[in-house]
Amino acid sequence: MKPSIEIVELYTLEPAVLAQLSELLVRVVEGGASIGFLPPLEIEEANIYWEQVIDPGVKLWVALQDNQIIGTVQLHLAGKKNASHRAEVAKLMVHPDSRRSGVARLLMNTLEEAARHEGRSLLVLDTREGDPSNDLYKSLGYIEAGRIPEFAQSAGGTLDATVFYYKKI
Repeated sequence: MKPSIEIVELYTLEPAVLAQLSELLVRVVEGGASIGFLPPLEIEEANIYWEQVIDPGVKLWVALQDNQIIGTVQLHLAGKKNASHRAEVAKLMVHPDSRRSGVARLLMNTLEEAARHEGRSLLVLDTREGDPSNDLYKSLGYIEAGRIPEFAQSAGGTLDATVFYYKKI
């Protein structure tokens, strides 16, 4: 029997948590994830990224299994007066060893519930065309809004399209 997975919201980053988040980021980037970084990603760069995440407009969750971070997701609350009804899903990551085990779905369900609690009725996100995450988002009810070609550079130097999705909650 697999240990249970706990989803926890973070409000601060203690050194041990920062280290685990940075290691997770390095691993998913090494695994080819298109989340704004290119390999090789140095741990120092990952640390700098995570140190800047905690912000009043950002909600951050981690998935824990045996007290180890195996996944994370962020909700970026739009702050403009005409955008108080929406938020962006950002940086959904699952450790390569924990993929296909429901972690991403648990994180997304938690994020959506929190978005509702925050009074948000529209979620938006983007992901690289062809990535498995497209199937996840569609299975969660996200609707494709469009594609932009040559949006992000991959590790191999090619320019990949991104797919934008939305979901009314």
